Amino acid sequence: MLDEQQTTARAWFESLRDRICAEFEAIEREAGSDAAFDYLGWWRESDGAKTGPMEEGGGGGGVRGLMKGKVFEKVGVNVSTVGGTFSPEFAKTIHGADENPGFFATGISLVAHMANPHVPAVHMNTRFLVTTKRWFGGGADLNPALPYAEDTADFHAAFKTACDAHDPEHYPRFKAWADDYFYIPHRQVHRGVGGIFYDHLEGDFDANFAFTRAVGETFLEVFPRIVRRRMGLAWTPQEEAELLTWRGRYAEFNLVYDRGTLFGLKTGGNIDAILMSLPPRVTWA
Repeated sequence: MLDEQQTTARAWFESLRDRICAEFEAIEREAGSDAAFDYLGWWRESDGAKTGPMEEGGGGGGVRGLMKGKVFEKVGVNVSTVGGTFSPEFAKTIHGADENPGFFATGISLVAHMANPHVPAVHMNTRFLVTTKRWFGGGADLNPALPYAEDTADFHAAFKTACDAHDPEHYPRFKAWADDYFYIPHRQVHRGVGGIFYDHLEGDFDANFAFTRAVGETFLEVFPRIVRRRMGLAWTPQEEAELLTWRGRYAEFNLVYDRGTLFGLKTGGNIDAILMSLPPRVTWA
C-alpha cells in the first residue's frame, strides 16, 4: 500500500500530465491539426508476469501518452508508479538502496521532438523515490537544433525565477548540474542549451515537493510560449537536414548516458515508454 506522501506525489504527477497534454493538444488545434494523445496503460513485469497495481500488492505500472501531430512530430508524456527490489549490483548505484534494495518510484517524464527545426525539442521530468531515504529529483532542458538566444534566455529566466523563490542557491547549482549532466563526452558537445537538473533533494518533504511542483508549473508556462513563438516559421531543406543530424546526438545521449533510460530498463519498465525519448526520424551522415 502507498503511504500519504507517495499517494500525494503520484496524484500531482498525474495532474501535471493531464494539463500538459491538454496544452499541447491546444497548440495542435491552433496549427489546424486534430492530433491528440493516445494513452496506453501498462503494468510492471516481474519474472515474466504482469504484477498489477501497487494498491493490490503488485509492482505498479503507468500510462504512456503519445502524440504525433503537425507541430509535435513526436511527443511522449509518461507517468509511472513502480516498486520492488533492485538487483544487488544496481542497488549500489541508487541513493539509499545499498543498505536495502527495496524501492518505490513515481514520476512524470516528457520528451518532445518538433516538426519545425526552429522549434526546440525539450525534455522534462520530476520524480519522487523511496529507498531507505526519500528524495525528489528532476529538471528540464531545452534542446534546439537551431538555437535562438531569446528562447534560451526565456527558458533559463523562468527556471531561475522558480528556483530563487525557494532557495537562491538552487539555480546556479542546478544549472551547473544540468550543464555537466547533459554533455556527450564522445562528441565533446552539450546535448542542448541547458536548463536545470537536480537529484537527491531530501529532508523536508513539503518544501522539496513544493519546489518540484514549481518546476512542473514553470515548464507548463514557458515551453508552450516558446513553441507558439516559433511554430509558424518556414524552414528550408538544409535546416531540416540540420535537425535530423542534431537528433542523432540526442539519441546517442539517451541510449548511452541517460540515467532515466537505465533506471527504466533495470526495473522492468515498459520498453515503449522508456524509449519514447528517441526521435521519430534521425540521420547519421
